[in-house]
Amino acid sequence: MTTAQRVVPAAFRTLICAAAVTGVVIECAYGSVPVVLSFFTIWTNIAVAVVFGLSAVRAWRGRPDVAPLHRGGVLLFILVTGLVFHLVLANPASPFNTAEDLDKLTGAKAAANQLLHTVTPVGAALDFLLLTAPRTLRPRYALQWLAFPLAYVTFALVRGALLAPGTKTRYTYPFIDVAQYGYGRVALNSFVLGILFYALGLALVAVDRRRPVPPLAGRAPRENRISSPAEGPLK
Repeated sequence: MTTAQRVVPAAFRTLICAAAVTGVVIECAYGSVPVVLSFFTIWTNIAVAVVFGLSAVRAWRGRPDVAPLHRGGVLLFILVTGLVFHLVLANPASPFNTAEDLDKLTGAKAAANQLLHTVTPVGAALDFLLLTAPRTLRPRYALQWLAFPLAYVTFALVRGALLAPGTKTRYTYPFIDVAQYGYGRVALNSFVLGILFYALGLALVAVDRRRPVPPLAGRAPRENRISSPAEGPLK
């Protein structure tokens, strides 16, 4: 492994980790910590900070990257975070848009919003395409990755049910607002988002299978195999 293959990924992943941490810290400094920590955006950016921070350390030391299941999952979660924000929440044409509230953000809050919803998703995508060894993701991961959003929706609905009606941010996102839409519509919205997660997960695996090896990609994680590494029905 060359010096560039260690230093460049380590430095870039450190920046992504720093962007996630900075955004979360700003949000906590300007808001109620329990409320801030109840948002999926914060969950995903904390996951980004942990995984990319560890990945940066491993790259610097010349060690294999973190497990593909975790690395790919965090990439998927933060990409969905960015897509939902820009296509649904910040889109005036969306029935769930919060564009008016977003337009009121200024200063550090506006910076945090961009760090959490734009910088970290774009950074994670660039790291995947330019600095990560390919052909390490498996189709079965797409189903396993659904555990994370399922855990979040369960948490958000239980939290909302426990809070008093009229509490601000009782439901963290409009598409899971039971008070406004009822459990039937929320269940449908959650199902659609789950299909989106799964489809994007499979798409991520497909891209990983077909992309070339980046010149600066570090060492891929070792995977224990009983059979040969060739593709087959049991892989």
